[in-house]
Amino acid sequence: MKILVLGSGAREHAIILALRAEKAEHEIFVSPGNAGIAQDATPVAVDVLDGGAVTAFANEHAIDLVVIGPEAPLVAGVADALRERGIPVFGPGKAAAQLEGSKAFAKRIMDSAGVPTGRAVRATTPAEVEAAFDDLGAPHVVKADGLAAGKGVIVTSDRAEALAHAEQYLPAGPVLVEEFLSGPEVSLFFLSDGDTVRALSPAQDFKRALDGDAGPNTGGMGAYSPLPWLAEQFGSEQEFVAEVTRDVAVPVIRQLDAEGTPFIGLLYAGLILTPAGVRVIEFNARFGDPETQVVLPRLVTPLSELLFAAASGTLEDQPEPVFSDDVAITVVLASEGYPEAPQTGRPIENLADAAAVEGVRIVHAATAGPDAPGGDLLATGGRVLNVVATASDFGTARARAYDAIGRIRLEGAHYRGDIAARVAE
Repeated sequence: MKILVLGSGAREHAIILALRAEKAEHEIFVSPGNAGIAQDATPVAVDVLDGGAVTAFANEHAIDLVVIGPEAPLVAGVADALRERGIPVFGPGKAAAQLEGSKAFAKRIMDSAGVPTGRAVRATTPAEVEAAFDDLGAPHVVKADGLAAGKGVIVTSDRAEALAHAEQYLPAGPVLVEEFLSGPEVSLFFLSDGDTVRALSPAQDFKRALDGDAGPNTGGMGAYSPLPWLAEQFGSEQEFVAEVTRDVAVPVIRQLDAEGTPFIGLLYAGLILTPAGVRVIEFNARFGDPETQVVLPRLVTPLSELLFAAASGTLEDQPEPVFSDDVAITVVLASEGYPEAPQTGRPIENLADAAAVEGVRIVHAATAGPDAPGGDLLATGGRVLNVVATASDFGTARARAYDAIGRIRLEGAHYRGDIAARVAE
């Protein structure tokens, strides 16, 4: 197929690498991409927020499938423009994408669908925020209602800190104050064609910047898949996935369809396993980052077949996706100062040495070409690279990942040293 992928991060690179690994030889375009992605797909200059421009490119180049990676084009309605012209696109339309674009919308859909989640109060003023604190108690969970690139959430017992976080986002719109839920977190992806749902393998990510889940929230510092400890509570990963599909994914997809806003694309369920059962923390309307980087390397079923089936309404004809028994972990290399004030423009050295480690692939999140021919790539953002390692067991996968990331040189860079440590014991 001719495939156009929209986006510029590690998630999009992971999607492209999975497409490249198939037996079929696809012609893959990307906009805007980055320096690493450019080695695996053809970069093109298309405004990813302009549905008309994306549609024109797709028509001109006879694109068979458009895959929308990040949330901004989804919320901007790019998928709607493509669908109106009959172009298969993997990604929900503007209305359904509000499942991620608005936390309040997501809570309403969950309530209507009977999906288990925590209590939440929508607040538009500091006084309403404080009243919600009194109602729900501490620790305080405050979320920006709109898109915040993974940084709009705070969980703290410090009331003043929580209020300050709310006041940072209130000028842009309401915030949600939510009930604090305790337990291990799980990310689970669902493919949907608006009617049928197919689940992928679960993953766990690490949101805090520092070891031991210390430091500020980030877009994600690492992840691993599968989750062997799910068997302790649910009997098996398969039984866990079946429960969440039944109680969360299917009701939400049916509710959106009933409201005339069918969800076609990737439903990301952020879950927490509380003593009272599984609860939804949040939904995203696209592949999660960095979980995609560990789920897709384990996928045996051709990704292109799943994405095209979802985009064209034929997912019911697809069997359940098959995954390898291998495990995968990813460790994120972040720029100095991330997430508050990342330093950019610094050279990245020894990438080839790191990529030579057995079972390792380097997935690029924010890199640009060198200043001069033959020079080093440059870091252009907070999360710069993902080192992804696969192996038959977590101990080996961790050893490979940390061997590789230890070889990379980027001034001031940092990464967590405890990704998947628990499951490797």
